[in-house]
Amino acid sequence: MTRTAPRRTPLRPAPRPLAALRPLAAFRTDDRGAATAEYAIATMAAVGFASLLVVIMQSDEVRGILTDLVRTALTVGG
Repeated sequence: MTRTAPRRTPLRPAPRPLAALRPLAAFRTDDRGAATAEYAIATMAAVGFASLLVVIMQSDEVRGILTDLVRTALTVGG
Protein backbone atom coordinates (compact mmCIF):
# COMPACT_ATOMS: atom_id res chain seq x y z
CA MET A 1 0.00 0.00 0.00
CA THR A 2 1.47 3.36 -1.00
CA ARG A 3 0.68 6.57 0.69
CA THR A 4 0.26 9.80 -1.24
CA ALA A 5 0.84 13.21 0.19
CA PRO A 6 -2.28 15.30 0.69
CA ARG A 7 -2.87 17.91 -1.98
CA ARG A 8 -2.01 21.44 -1.07
CA THR A 9 -4.42 24.14 -2.06
CA PRO A 10 -3.17 27.68 -2.64
CA LEU A 11 -3.89 30.10 0.17
CA ARG A 12 -6.78 32.36 -0.58
CA PRO A 13 -7.85 35.46 1.28
CA ALA A 14 -11.00 35.16 3.33
CA PRO A 15 -14.07 36.14 1.31
CA ARG A 16 -15.35 39.62 2.06
CA PRO A 17 -19.02 40.32 2.51
CA LEU A 18 -20.65 42.08 -0.45
CA ALA A 19 -21.58 45.03 1.71
CA ALA A 20 -17.90 45.77 2.27
CA LEU A 21 -17.17 45.69 -1.47
CA ARG A 22 -19.95 48.02 -2.58
CA PRO A 23 -18.32 51.33 -1.57
CA LEU A 24 -15.07 50.32 -3.26
CA ALA A 25 -16.83 49.24 -6.44
CA ALA A 26 -18.74 52.51 -6.64
CA PHE A 27 -15.55 54.46 -6.11
CA ARG A 28 -13.69 52.57 -8.83
CA THR A 29 -16.34 52.82 -11.52
CA ASP A 30 -17.70 56.30 -10.92
CA ASP A 31 -14.96 58.51 -12.36
CA ARG A 32 -17.11 61.00 -14.20
CA GLY A 33 -15.42 64.39 -14.36
CA ALA A 34 -11.98 63.05 -13.47
CA ALA A 35 -10.44 64.09 -16.80
CA THR A 36 -11.97 67.56 -16.50
CA ALA A 37 -10.54 67.96 -13.01
CA GLU A 38 -7.11 66.84 -14.21
CA TYR A 39 -7.21 69.36 -17.06
CA ALA A 40 -8.24 72.10 -14.64
CA ILE A 41 -5.37 71.30 -12.28
CA ALA A 42 -2.85 71.17 -15.14
CA THR A 43 -4.15 74.48 -16.52
CA MET A 44 -3.87 76.15 -13.12
CA ALA A 45 -0.32 74.85 -12.72
CA ALA A 46 0.60 76.19 -16.18
CA VAL A 47 -0.90 79.60 -15.37
CA GLY A 48 1.02 79.74 -12.10
CA PHE A 49 4.27 78.80 -13.83
CA ALA A 50 3.69 81.36 -16.58
CA SER A 51 3.01 84.12 -14.07
CA LEU A 52 6.18 83.19 -12.19
CA LEU A 53 8.16 83.44 -15.44
CA VAL A 54 6.64 86.85 -16.18
CA VAL A 55 7.69 88.13 -12.76
CA ILE A 56 11.21 86.75 -13.22
CA MET A 57 11.58 88.09 -16.76
CA GLN A 58 10.57 91.60 -15.68
CA SER A 59 13.51 91.95 -13.30
CA ASP A 60 16.43 94.07 -14.49
CA GLU A 61 19.01 91.42 -13.65
CA VAL A 62 17.42 88.80 -15.89
CA ARG A 63 16.99 91.29 -18.72
CA GLY A 64 20.67 92.15 -18.50
CA ILE A 65 21.70 88.48 -18.51
CA LEU A 66 19.51 87.72 -21.52
CA THR A 67 20.71 90.81 -23.40
CA ASP A 68 24.34 89.83 -22.79
CA LEU A 69 23.60 86.29 -23.90
CA VAL A 70 22.04 87.46 -27.16
CA ARG A 71 24.89 89.90 -27.84
CA THR A 72 27.48 87.19 -27.19
CA ALA A 73 25.66 84.76 -29.50
CA LEU A 74 25.46 87.34 -32.27
CA THR A 75 29.10 88.39 -32.03
CA VAL A 76 30.47 84.83 -31.94
CA GLY A 77 28.41 83.80 -34.96
CA GLY A 78 29.26 86.80 -37.09
